[in-house]
Amino acid sequence: MQPEERPTMIRTLVVDDEPLARSSLTVLLRLDPEIEIVSECGSGMEALAEIRSKKPDLVFLDVQMPECDGFNVLELLGRDLPPAVVFVTAYDQYALRAFEAGALDYLLKPFDNARFDRALGRAKERIVHGKDLPRKMERLAIKSVGQIWFLKISEIDWIEAADYYACLHAGTRTHLLRRSMSELDEELDHAVFCRIHRSTIVNLDRVRGLELNEDGEYEVLLDNGTRLRLSRRYRKQLRSRLGVRDSNYP
Repeated sequence: MQPEERPTMIRTLVVDDEPLARSSLTVLLRLDPEIEIVSECGSGMEALAEIRSKKPDLVFLDVQMPECDGFNVLELLGRDLPPAVVFVTAYDQYALRAFEAGALDYLLKPFDNARFDRALGRAKERIVHGKDLPRKMERLAIKSVGQIWFLKISEIDWIEAADYYACLHAGTRTHLLRRSMSELDEELDHAVFCRIHRSTIVNLDRVRGLELNEDGEYEVLLDNGTRLRLSRRYRKQLRSRLGVRDSNYP
C-alpha cells in the first residue's frame, strides 16, 4: 500500500503594520489545511526581503504602511511578484489602483469570513492554474509627485539609463523609473525589446533601420526619427532579433 501523498501547500505571507490585523488574518488562514504561513511582516521593506527570499505563492498585503506602502512593494518587486496578491485595507479609494497594479483581490476592512473565503478561493484558483505559466509584464507603475502613472509596456519606444533610474521614452513623454537596466532587460519580453548598449534598450517594433555613421559605427533609427548608438557588444544580438543575415550586416 503506497503512502498518501501530502497535498502541495500554498506558501502564504501576511503583511500589515498593525499586529492585531496580522493576527486576524493568520487565524483565518490557519483554518485552511492547504495554507502554510511562511512569514508575517510589519513593514513594506521587511515584506520585500521576505518575498524575495521565501518566494511565497500568496501574499495578503496592507496598502497603507509607513516608508514603503503596498504599491511601493509591488513596484519594487518587479519580476519577483508572487502568483497571487490580495490587498487588505480600510480604504476603498485604492481599489482601482490595486487591480491596475496587479492585485488579484481587494479586501476592505472590516470583512466577514464569507468575503475572506471568496478571496482565498480566487487566490487558490489562480495559483493552481497559473503556477506553471510564465508571467508577462504588461505595465509599469511610475511614481510621480502626488500620483502614480501606469504605463503600458507596449507604449515604450526606448529606454536609457539615467544614474540610478531608467528613463522610459513613450511617444512625446518621458518617465523616470527607479529600476536598473539589468533588471528591466531581464523582465521585458525579449521578443519585443533588445538591449543595444549598456545604457540603452529599444523596442524592436519601433526600429526603422540601421545606419553607419561617419565614425564607422552603426546607429539604430527609430520610426520617430530618434538615433541610438549601437554598441559592438550587442550587434550580434540585435542582428539575430531583427532577422538580419550575416552577409548583409558586418
